Amino acid sequence: MDNAKGLSIVVPFLNEHETLGFFCETIDNYAKESLFPIEIIFVDDGSTDKSVQIIKEYNFKCISSVKLLELSRNFGFHAAVRAGIKACSYDICTWFGADLQEPLEIIKIAHEKISSGSTEIVYFSKKTIEISRISRLFSRIYSSLMKKYAISTYSSEGTATVAFGRKVIDLLNENVEANSQVILQIMNMGFRYENVSLDYNARSAGGSKWTLSKKIKAFIDSFVAFSYMPIRLVSFMGIIIFIVGMVIGSITIINRFTNPNVQLGYSTLASILALGFGLTNISLGIIAEYIWRTLDASRSRPVYIIAKTYKVKG
Repeated sequence: MDNAKGLSIVVPFLNEHETLGFFCETIDNYAKESLFPIEIIFVDDGSTDKSVQIIKEYNFKCISSVKLLELSRNFGFHAAVRAGIKACSYDICTWFGADLQEPLEIIKIAHEKISSGSTEIVYFSKKTIEISRISRLFSRIYSSLMKKYAISTYSSEGTATVAFGRKVIDLLNENVEANSQVILQIMNMGFRYENVSLDYNARSAGGSKWTLSKKIKAFIDSFVAFSYMPIRLVSFMGIIIFIVGMVIGSITIINRFTNPNVQLGYSTLASILALGFGLTNISLGIIAEYIWRTLDASRSRPVYIIAKTYKVKG
C-alpha cells in the first residue's frame, strides 16, 4: 500500500443504525469514481443498536480498505476520532459523521491540496448554516472568544471538518490529550493551512448526538485546555469585587457621617456578601477545572480502549 497516494476517513458513531447503511452505499459509490484509494475506519463509540452489524454485513466494492474499531465503552467523539487516526494507513486523514452531513467534495479537495504540498491542513466551514438565531449568536461569541483568548488562527466562521497530512497525524498520535478537542489541538500546531467554505447536507435520518451537556463540556474544554483566560478572569473578578466593596464601604461611611439619623439595614451587607461569595465560588470552580484536568493527566489513564478490531475489507 502506497501511503502517500490515498486518503483515510475516520467515521466515529454512536447508535447510528438509521444512517450507516446510506453512508456505506454513498461513500462506496463515490470511491468508484475516485482517482485515488480511500480507506474507511469506523469507530464504534459504545453503540447498543445494530450499527456494528450493518457495517460488518455491508459488501464494500470500491473502498480499498475498511476497518472497524469497537471501543470498550462510550469515550466521546474526540476520543473515538483519536482512535481512528491512530489506525489510519494513508498519509492524509479527515473524519466524517455517520449522518453524512459533510459534502463529499471534501475528499477530493483535501487530497489535492495536501498531496500537492501546498498546505498541511485544510479547514472546512459551513457556507450555509440552518440553526436558530440564539445558536448562531452563541456560535459567533464562541468563535470570537476562541480567536481572541485561545487560538489566534481560529476561524470566525467556525470549523466543521478538518483534513490533515502525515506530520499532523504523527503529532496527534504522539500527543494523545484527554479532555481536549482534536480540531483545537491541530490549530494550535501552527502548520500551514487553508480555509474552504462549502454547503453541508442536512442529516439523512435519526437525531443529533450533539447534546447541550456535550456542548457545555466542549466550551469548557476549549478554554481550559488552550487558554489562560479563565485564570486571568479569576484575578480580574477579585479586583472588581474588591473595588466594589471599597466603593460601597466608603459610601456607607460618608453617609453615616453626613446623615447620622440614617438607618443602616442589612440589605447592603447581604448584597455584598452574596456578590462576594458568588464570585468566590465561580473562581474556585474555574481553578478546580484546571486542578481536575491536571489530576486526570497525571493518572495517565487511556483516552480510549479498543475492545475489538475488525478488518471488514482489504
